[in-house]
Amino acid sequence: MNIRALIAEDEWPARAELAWLLQREKDVTLCPAAETGDQLLALYDQHRPDVIFLDIQMPGLSGMEAARRLLNEDRGDGNPPLLVFTTAYEDHAVEAFALEAVDYLLKPYDEKRFKQALGRIRKRLADRSPTTAETLRTPASPFSLHRDRLLVDHGEKMVVLSPTSISYAVRVERLLEIHTEKEILQSKMTLQELEDKLREFPFFRTHRSYLVNLEHIREITPWFNGAYNLVLKDENQSRVPVSRSSAKRLFQLLGR
Repeated sequence: MNIRALIAEDEWPARAELAWLLQREKDVTLCPAAETGDQLLALYDQHRPDVIFLDIQMPGLSGMEAARRLLNEDRGDGNPPLLVFTTAYEDHAVEAFALEAVDYLLKPYDEKRFKQALGRIRKRLADRSPTTAETLRTPASPFSLHRDRLLVDHGEKMVVLSPTSISYAVRVERLLEIHTEKEILQSKMTLQELEDKLREFPFFRTHRSYLVNLEHIREITPWFNGAYNLVLKDENQSRVPVSRSSAKRLFQLLGR
């Protein structure tokens, strides 16, 4: 079974944390993420996810209202998407389950509760007939075809990278240095542009000039005044600074 999941979340740290948890599951494929309820409705029509992890409070159209529209409108799905509501507050639980949500996850996410939610999702999908489940899936979308490839400019050429091969990226004067397991690429894209392209992967902005792959961290060492250094797994044991303002969120993402 391949579960197509879509995250609708307006806060980047929470979106990145949930994407990281989902990417660790071999039977889950991530669709592009939505940051508003209106984006969710548009992306749902394009990608037909099996399950939506939906933040209740988002700018504009709320998560609850977006969910009602998905469930009430005839969108030719055969079956509506499964819903898992995500929020920092418990007071919307009754309303969420009134919409027949599969589960209700509180932020910051507890990995055990996340696993329980996935178990419920798998059971619900397994109960659907194969014929019906297949009608939820369009032919392979551009995202599903290319989610493991990244096109990066390097001098006069374009280089195709696997996002997982990137250890970190750093802004150096007018260029962006992208450090991979085998080489260093110099790109004209901005750090923000790269971060946006990697939003479905476990990358974190440790400093205004650095973006790091959380899977490539070897250890964390104190620096001074509440800041830290990351030591990476590459041959050079590269060091990446972590600003004091980013340290707390980084430790949360790493499960501390």
